[in-house]
Amino acid sequence: MAFWIAISPHNHIQKTTSALMRLVIYATIPGILAQWYFFGWGNLIHIFLATTTALVAEFFVLSLREKKIPQQIFDGSAVLTAVLLGVSLPALAPWWISVIGAAFAVVIVKQLYGGLGHNPFNPAMAGYVMLLISFPVQMTSWQPPLELMAHNLDFVNTLTMIFSGFTSEGFSLEQLKTHVDGYTMATPLDTVKTNLTLGLTISESMNNTVIGDHFGIGWEWINAAFFAGGIFLIYKKAIDWVTPFVFLFSLFVFTFISFMLSPDTSSSTMFHWLNGACMLGAFFILTDPVSGATSTKGRIVFAALAAFLVFIIRQYGGYPDAVAFSVLLCNMCAPLIDQYTRPRTYGHSESKGEGNA
Repeated sequence: MAFWIAISPHNHIQKTTSALMRLVIYATIPGILAQWYFFGWGNLIHIFLATTTALVAEFFVLSLREKKIPQQIFDGSAVLTAVLLGVSLPALAPWWISVIGAAFAVVIVKQLYGGLGHNPFNPAMAGYVMLLISFPVQMTSWQPPLELMAHNLDFVNTLTMIFSGFTSEGFSLEQLKTHVDGYTMATPLDTVKTNLTLGLTISESMNNTVIGDHFGIGWEWINAAFFAGGIFLIYKKAIDWVTPFVFLFSLFVFTFISFMLSPDTSSSTMFHWLNGACMLGAFFILTDPVSGATSTKGRIVFAALAAFLVFIIRQYGGYPDAVAFSVLLCNMCAPLIDQYTRPRTYGHSESKGEGNA
């Protein structure tokens, strides 16, 4: 989630929580439209399912807690969580994936800790990781770009696939993932990681059809669209520029060094930047002030650590993307980071019990 709560006492944003939430949701629209253009209706359907579930779950918990329901349920936080979760899911995942993920994110990760402003973990990423660990098959069955698919996937076919597991013509997900030449496709990140285990080099992997002419058909434009949305948020002062800049710069440093040392086994920086959830994580996830670090120095450490974890997991771990895991690991470290990076209170010396009035 992006920056909607002012860090007291010096950084005050004169906007309500709901207004900032709406601004962040609007900023995701370019990325959502890019997903729709390259991968069809799947993510839009999951966003709708996740949003509906999140609002119902929020209403249920607020009723049990005897809170002010209209004020809190329409502050936009549940909807934003649902949108971020919906864009992160595989487009053709079963309907219950988004329902379980949204309910877990709102009820367990957000409300169980006291509601907005008290959750130690980013709700959307916690829901995503829970789904990935619990349902690895469904969460790793990514759809190829529409232009590479051998079968038609319109709105009706997408809807029937999500709710029944088959299109109206009777095609399964495995059949939809098959290229016109007869081989099964995966995401660019997964393709490269799998090829490396098979003994292929990075340059050989770049010749794969799903990579396209540049860094990944569809994915490069989706990341560019989320980058544009992030720049919009910075322009509107909804998020601080430090976190996304440090994250992307640090990821550049780590991937560039790795590529220079071993170009046959290390992908380029642009490949890392323009694939998976890189830009979504940089501008919409890591900038959450509740589960992230608060001071400027803390944000620098927080973002650099996230970039390092993304690089390590992508390069040496078992998961191709790693943004969600990195965010949660950094959320765990945020209190410790704040402990050592928060600024000294004005008028007090570093020595215990001393002060300068």
